[in-house]
Amino acid sequence: MKNGLLILMLLSSSLFASGCGDSRIHSQGVYMLVDTSGTYSQELVKATKIINYLLATLNPGDSLAVAKVETRSFTEKDIIAKVTFDNRPSQATQQKRAFKAKIDEFSGQIKGSAYTDITGGLIQGAEYLNETKAGTKTIVVFSDMQEELGTGTVRDFPIKLDGMRIVALNVTKLNADNADPRIYLDRLARWEEKVRKAGATEWIVVNDLDNNIESILKTRK
Repeated sequence: MKNGLLILMLLSSSLFASGCGDSRIHSQGVYMLVDTSGTYSQELVKATKIINYLLATLNPGDSLAVAKVETRSFTEKDIIAKVTFDNRPSQATQQKRAFKAKIDEFSGQIKGSAYTDITGGLIQGAEYLNETKAGTKTIVVFSDMQEELGTGTVRDFPIKLDGMRIVALNVTKLNADNADPRIYLDRLARWEEKVRKAGATEWIVVNDLDNNIESILKTRK
Protein backbone atom coordinates (compact mmCIF):
# COMPACT_ATOMS: atom_id res chain seq x y z
CA MET A 1 0.00 0.00 0.00
CA LYS A 2 2.78 2.35 0.92
CA ASN A 3 4.59 1.53 -2.32
CA GLY A 4 1.42 2.24 -4.32
CA LEU A 5 0.96 5.59 -2.59
CA LEU A 6 4.58 6.50 -3.27
CA ILE A 7 4.19 5.68 -6.96
CA LEU A 8 1.05 7.84 -7.20
CA MET A 9 2.87 10.72 -5.52
CA LEU A 10 5.80 10.40 -7.91
CA LEU A 11 3.48 10.28 -10.95
CA SER A 12 1.56 13.33 -9.74
CA SER A 13 4.81 15.21 -9.16
CA SER A 14 6.04 14.28 -12.64
CA LEU A 15 2.80 15.37 -14.31
CA PHE A 16 2.83 18.66 -12.41
CA ALA A 17 6.41 19.38 -13.43
CA SER A 18 5.63 18.48 -17.04
CA GLY A 19 2.62 20.79 -17.04
CA CYS A 20 4.73 23.66 -15.66
CA GLY A 21 7.37 23.09 -18.31
CA ASP A 22 4.77 23.29 -21.09
CA SER A 23 2.83 26.26 -19.73
CA ARG A 24 4.73 28.77 -21.92
CA ILE A 25 4.36 26.89 -25.21
CA HIS A 26 1.52 29.09 -26.46
CA SER A 27 2.77 32.34 -24.91
CA GLN A 28 4.32 35.23 -26.82
CA GLY A 29 7.39 37.25 -25.96
CA VAL A 30 7.96 40.61 -27.64
CA TYR A 31 11.08 42.77 -27.36
CA MET A 32 10.67 46.16 -29.02
CA LEU A 33 13.69 48.26 -29.95
CA VAL A 34 13.02 51.98 -30.37
CA ASP A 35 15.52 54.02 -32.39
CA THR A 36 16.35 57.26 -30.54
CA SER A 37 19.07 58.55 -32.85
CA GLY A 38 19.04 61.89 -34.66
CA THR A 39 15.81 63.03 -36.27
CA TYR A 40 14.29 59.54 -36.04
CA SER A 41 13.55 60.24 -32.37
CA GLN A 42 10.73 62.44 -33.68
CA GLU A 43 8.92 59.26 -34.74
CA LEU A 44 8.39 58.28 -31.09
CA VAL A 45 4.70 59.21 -31.18
CA LYS A 46 4.15 56.36 -33.63
CA ALA A 47 6.21 54.02 -31.45
CA THR A 48 4.00 54.69 -28.43
CA LYS A 49 0.95 53.76 -30.50
CA ILE A 50 2.57 50.41 -31.29
CA ILE A 51 3.37 49.87 -27.61
CA ASN A 52 -0.23 50.66 -26.68
CA TYR A 53 -1.39 48.12 -29.28
CA LEU A 54 0.89 45.47 -27.79
CA LEU A 55 -0.33 46.22 -24.27
CA ALA A 56 -3.93 45.88 -25.42
CA THR A 57 -3.33 42.68 -27.41
CA LEU A 58 -0.89 40.58 -25.36
CA ASN A 59 -2.46 38.12 -22.93
CA PRO A 60 -1.75 37.02 -19.36
CA GLY A 61 1.41 34.89 -19.45
CA ASP A 62 2.92 36.85 -22.35
CA SER A 63 6.08 38.95 -21.96
CA LEU A 64 6.90 42.43 -23.25
CA ALA A 65 9.98 44.63 -23.09
CA VAL A 66 10.76 47.99 -24.70
CA ALA A 67 14.36 49.17 -25.06
CA LYS A 68 16.22 52.10 -26.62
CA VAL A 69 18.55 51.78 -29.59
CA GLU A 70 21.46 53.98 -28.63
CA THR A 71 25.19 54.36 -29.22
CA ARG A 72 25.73 50.96 -27.59
CA SER A 73 22.59 48.90 -27.07
CA PHE A 74 23.87 45.61 -25.68
CA THR A 75 22.98 46.46 -22.10
CA GLU A 76 20.01 46.05 -19.77
CA LYS A 77 20.20 49.73 -18.78
CA ASP A 78 18.60 50.57 -22.11
CA ILE A 79 15.49 48.54 -21.27
CA ILE A 80 12.80 51.11 -20.49
CA ALA A 81 10.22 48.63 -19.20
CA LYS A 82 9.78 44.86 -19.08
CA VAL A 83 7.13 42.53 -17.72
CA THR A 84 5.65 39.05 -17.89
CA PHE A 85 1.92 39.48 -17.46
CA ASP A 86 0.33 37.69 -14.52
CA ASN A 87 -2.17 34.92 -15.25
CA ARG A 88 -4.70 36.79 -13.11
CA PRO A 89 -6.38 39.25 -15.50
CA SER A 90 -6.83 41.93 -12.81
CA GLN A 91 -3.15 41.79 -11.90
CA ALA A 92 -2.16 41.81 -15.59
CA THR A 93 -4.23 44.96 -16.08
CA GLN A 94 -2.36 46.70 -13.27
CA GLN A 95 0.96 45.62 -14.79
CA LYS A 96 -0.05 47.08 -18.14
CA ARG A 97 -0.96 50.40 -16.54
CA ALA A 98 2.42 50.53 -14.77
CA PHE A 99 4.19 49.64 -18.03
CA LYS A 100 2.39 52.44 -19.90
CA ALA A 101 3.34 54.91 -17.17
CA LYS A 102 7.02 54.06 -17.64
CA ILE A 103 6.73 54.54 -21.41
CA ASP A 104 4.95 57.87 -20.97
CA GLU A 105 7.70 59.04 -18.60
CA PHE A 106 10.38 57.99 -21.09
CA SER A 107 8.58 59.75 -23.96
CA GLY A 108 8.61 63.02 -22.07
CA GLN A 109 12.37 63.09 -21.52
CA ILE A 110 13.87 61.39 -24.58
CA LYS A 111 17.29 62.52 -25.76
CA GLY A 112 18.54 61.61 -29.21
CA SER A 113 21.63 59.40 -29.34
CA ALA A 114 24.64 60.06 -31.56
CA TYR A 115 24.87 56.52 -32.97
CA THR A 116 22.57 53.58 -33.74
CA ASP A 117 23.64 50.15 -32.46
CA ILE A 118 20.85 47.98 -33.87
CA THR A 119 22.93 44.80 -33.78
CA GLY A 120 23.67 45.17 -30.08
CA GLY A 121 19.96 45.67 -29.45
CA LEU A 122 19.12 42.50 -31.37
CA ILE A 123 21.59 40.48 -29.29
CA GLN A 124 20.18 41.91 -26.05
CA GLY A 125 16.63 41.25 -27.26
CA ALA A 126 17.39 37.61 -28.09
CA GLU A 127 18.85 37.13 -24.59
CA TYR A 128 15.76 38.55 -22.96
CA LEU A 129 13.33 36.50 -25.04
CA ASN A 130 15.24 33.26 -24.48
CA GLU A 131 15.02 33.87 -20.74
CA THR A 132 11.23 34.26 -20.94
CA LYS A 133 10.93 30.78 -22.52
CA ALA A 134 7.99 32.08 -24.55
CA GLY A 135 6.68 29.83 -27.30
CA THR A 136 6.84 32.62 -29.90
CA LYS A 137 9.65 35.17 -29.72
CA THR A 138 9.45 38.43 -31.68
CA ILE A 139 11.93 41.30 -31.85
CA VAL A 140 10.33 44.48 -33.17
CA VAL A 141 12.75 47.11 -34.51
CA PHE A 142 11.22 50.59 -34.80
CA SER A 143 13.92 52.26 -36.87
CA ASP A 144 15.03 53.45 -40.30
CA MET A 145 17.47 50.46 -40.07
CA GLN A 146 20.46 52.70 -40.77
CA GLU A 147 23.07 51.38 -38.32
CA GLU A 148 25.86 53.77 -37.35
CA LEU A 149 28.45 52.56 -34.86
CA GLY A 150 30.68 54.75 -32.73
CA THR A 151 34.44 54.33 -32.44
CA GLY A 152 35.36 51.19 -30.56
CA THR A 153 31.97 49.49 -30.98
CA VAL A 154 32.55 46.06 -32.56
CA ARG A 155 29.60 44.25 -34.17
CA ASP A 156 31.14 42.57 -37.24
CA PHE A 157 30.72 39.01 -35.96
CA PRO A 158 28.04 36.31 -36.32
CA ILE A 159 25.06 36.73 -34.01
CA LYS A 160 22.44 34.21 -32.88
CA LEU A 161 18.74 34.83 -33.37
CA ASP A 162 17.61 31.20 -33.44
CA GLY A 163 13.84 30.89 -33.47
CA MET A 164 13.24 34.66 -33.47
CA ARG A 165 10.78 36.60 -35.60
CA ILE A 166 12.22 39.98 -36.65
CA VAL A 167 9.74 42.73 -37.53
CA ALA A 168 11.09 46.01 -38.91
CA LEU A 169 8.57 48.82 -38.35
CA ASN A 170 8.27 52.29 -39.82
CA VAL A 171 11.45 52.02 -41.90
CA THR A 172 11.52 55.62 -43.02
CA LYS A 173 13.41 56.61 -46.14
CA LEU A 174 16.50 58.79 -45.80
CA ASN A 175 17.38 61.62 -48.18
CA ALA A 176 19.85 59.36 -49.98
CA ASP A 177 17.10 56.74 -50.37
CA ASN A 178 14.86 59.24 -52.11
CA ALA A 179 17.62 60.09 -54.52
CA ASP A 180 18.45 56.44 -55.20
CA PRO A 181 15.81 53.87 -54.04
CA ARG A 182 18.35 51.08 -54.51
CA ILE A 183 20.09 52.24 -51.31
CA TYR A 184 16.89 51.68 -49.31
CA LEU A 185 16.18 48.31 -50.91
CA ASP A 186 19.78 47.17 -50.42
CA ARG A 187 19.67 48.18 -46.75
CA LEU A 188 16.60 46.04 -46.13
CA ALA A 189 18.07 43.15 -48.13
CA ARG A 190 21.28 43.23 -46.07
CA TRP A 191 19.34 43.13 -42.82
CA GLU A 192 17.18 40.26 -44.02
CA GLU A 193 20.27 38.31 -45.01
CA LYS A 194 21.91 39.05 -41.65
CA VAL A 195 19.00 38.00 -39.44
CA ARG A 196 18.16 34.90 -41.46
CA LYS A 197 21.80 33.84 -41.37
CA ALA A 198 21.60 34.30 -37.59
CA GLY A 199 18.72 31.81 -37.41
CA ALA A 200 15.65 34.08 -37.46
CA THR A 201 12.52 32.26 -38.64
CA GLU A 202 10.83 35.33 -40.14
CA TRP A 203 11.76 38.75 -41.48
CA ILE A 204 8.82 41.13 -41.85
CA VAL A 205 8.80 44.79 -42.89
CA VAL A 206 5.74 46.82 -41.88
CA ASN A 207 5.49 50.44 -42.99
CA ASP A 208 1.70 50.75 -43.21
CA LEU A 209 1.02 50.79 -39.47
CA ASP A 210 -2.69 51.47 -39.93
CA ASN A 211 -3.48 48.38 -42.00
CA ASN A 212 -0.74 45.86 -41.15
CA ILE A 213 -0.20 46.30 -37.43
CA GLU A 214 -1.65 42.85 -36.70
CA SER A 215 1.29 41.19 -38.43
CA ILE A 216 3.58 42.22 -35.55
CA LEU A 217 2.26 39.36 -33.45
CA LYS A 218 2.11 35.71 -34.41
CA THR A 219 -1.41 34.43 -34.96
CA ARG A 220 -2.28 32.13 -32.07
CA LYS A 221 -3.46 28.61 -32.84
